[in-house]
Amino acid sequence: MNAINTPAVPFYQASKDEISVFEMAQANGLPLLLKGPTGCGKTRFVEHMAARLGLPLHTVACHDDLSAADLIGRYLLKGGETVWVDGPLTRAVRTGGICYLDEVIEARKDVAVVLHPLTDDRRRLVIDRTGEELVAPKSFMLVASYNPGYQNILKKLKPSTRQRFLSIGFDFPEPGLETAVVAAESGLDEGRSAALVRLAGHIRKLSGMDLEEGVSTRLLIYAATLIAKGMSVDQALEAAIIAPLSDEDDVCQALRDLAASVYG
Repeated sequence: MNAINTPAVPFYQASKDEISVFEMAQANGLPLLLKGPTGCGKTRFVEHMAARLGLPLHTVACHDDLSAADLIGRYLLKGGETVWVDGPLTRAVRTGGICYLDEVIEARKDVAVVLHPLTDDRRRLVIDRTGEELVAPKSFMLVASYNPGYQNILKKLKPSTRQRFLSIGFDFPEPGLETAVVAAESGLDEGRSAALVRLAGHIRKLSGMDLEEGVSTRLLIYAATLIAKGMSVDQALEAAIIAPLSDEDDVCQALRDLAASVYG
């Protein structure tokens, strides 16, 4: 397995062959789609790979109101003059960097129209407002992510878009690996990190029943960080795991009871 933790390359612990797939996709100008639950490491993986490859990273947190213009750019008034300002996708194409669309399924439908010419052999970005047609340089890469667990009839990645991407499936790491990640990221010793991971395993079994989704590795790192800094376990679990997972009193109490059984 491959792990790097230096000031230049954010820590990431590989679990399968995702690093080699990403490198092969980037080297051959192929777009990549990352699928997996919230907080399982998709964004950290992209940050790690951008630093590893020495490429500028332009990250876009997609949302319901995100339009094609937000990605491409628009004319803005600056100092009494109207000037064109590139959006993150255009900047990534111009600089030959990576454009990462986090939770792409949340974006408006007109975004797909812009992405399609960049995901085939044309590798072009058309800017209607300026009359430009940019050809993406060899180093440019388009990466998108989404959580399949949140798909519904109104928000679903169309096959015509999904099949333009290579794809890597992500999930929460197996316990030994997740323990190593939590310990490395938080500074908490492996014994107490392992206890958090055991609790996460129990909570994830509730996903889809009492909870919409299980606890993320990100939240485990938050809890571990608080504990490593001296907060009590009960306080850390309440602030970093129980309260973020649910607003329902009975569900929160069930999570407290579950935590007590793990730490009892």
